[in-house]
Amino acid sequence: MGAQNWRAMLMHPPPGAFAWPAAMIVWGPGFVSSAHRHHCVQLAMTTQGTLRVRGGAADEWRRCGACLVRPDAVHEIDARDSTVLIGFLDAESDVGAALCERIERDIQCLGAQQLARWRDALEPPLTKARVEEWVRNELLDARQTVRIHPKVKRVLRYLREELGVAEDFSLDRLAAVSGLSRSRLMHLFTEGVGVPIRPYVLWLRVQRAACDLMSGASVTDAAQSAGFSDAAHLTRTFRRMLGTTPSDLALRQRVSSGVSMQSVEPVATPVSGPNATGRARGRLEGTG
Repeated sequence: MGAQNWRAMLMHPPPGAFAWPAAMIVWGPGFVSSAHRHHCVQLAMTTQGTLRVRGGAADEWRRCGACLVRPDAVHEIDARDSTVLIGFLDAESDVGAALCERIERDIQCLGAQQLARWRDALEPPLTKARVEEWVRNELLDARQTVRIHPKVKRVLRYLREELGVAEDFSLDRLAAVSGLSRSRLMHLFTEGVGVPIRPYVLWLRVQRAACDLMSGASVTDAAQSAGFSDAAHLTRTFRRMLGTTPSDLALRQRVSSGVSMQSVEPVATPVSGPNATGRARGRLEGTG
């Protein structure tokens, strides 16, 4: 991913929420990523010009100003010629679920009107305050409640609180935490979260390491904190899941900041209820 002078914003949930972190938003010079996949909704948008995106080496490149990528979908992006904003949003968070419901295929390019509105809101130079306002008006306002079984939520809370502290994330341990049988937990977890337990834990470790790197930690310390065996293990995982390396990320994230989800609460009432998806869908225009 490109050069230095990147900026980052982490959106943490209010007390009692289960998404950790709810989103990681970064912006800076253009970048190129190799084919990779990860368990989150990804947004990539250029402030001017276009980027190229495709599902993998066998697919044709598509050109657009912004795109959304489904969780766990293979993709690679070439956005080397413009300032770029990238958002990684947990699929289990209210924001991520709202966006995911409106992606009609693995990779969806945004329509011209949607792109123009978002670019107007994020007119360069990008600042933390400007990005926060955009998040409040365009993302949080369209969120919807995620329905996950209470006992699976108990496991999610345990994983997020104990990552980097506890060492036992075995299925037996997690079943004991949930109060469910192993088979029932596996079924409900995959049904509610959208991915089996083991790859989800790996994604949490990647998120934890990325947050530490953007806060100034070394690759070795970030690997240890997130539970990777060593820096080489973290590097291999980053390359496979994010299309970049921890060292490259650390170089670009010299300035980072934390932001509470409460500080970017929407003014309007969040979209919820049986018609939430339909109302939220109207706010996103895709070209397919």
